[in-house]
Amino acid sequence: MPAKHADFEKKMKRLEKIVQDLEQGDLSLEKGVILFKEGLELTGSCREQLEKARHEMSIYTEQKGGQTVESSS
Repeated sequence: MPAKHADFEKKMKRLEKIVQDLEQGDLSLEKGVILFKEGLELTGSCREQLEKARHEMSIYTEQKGGQTVESSS
């Protein structure tokens, strides 16, 4: 598994854990705020990775005549 993919998956697993912890509702206010902030950072980071991957795919997977060609844009 490529490092970037593993990194993304690790971030998503951490984000899932944060959501579970916040949904339980038995955290102190301070701990909840810390987890919320961490979740926002992880969300932003994952979103950036997804946008970058989407952009790369649009460049490299434009189909012309059944062949994959690199876009000139």
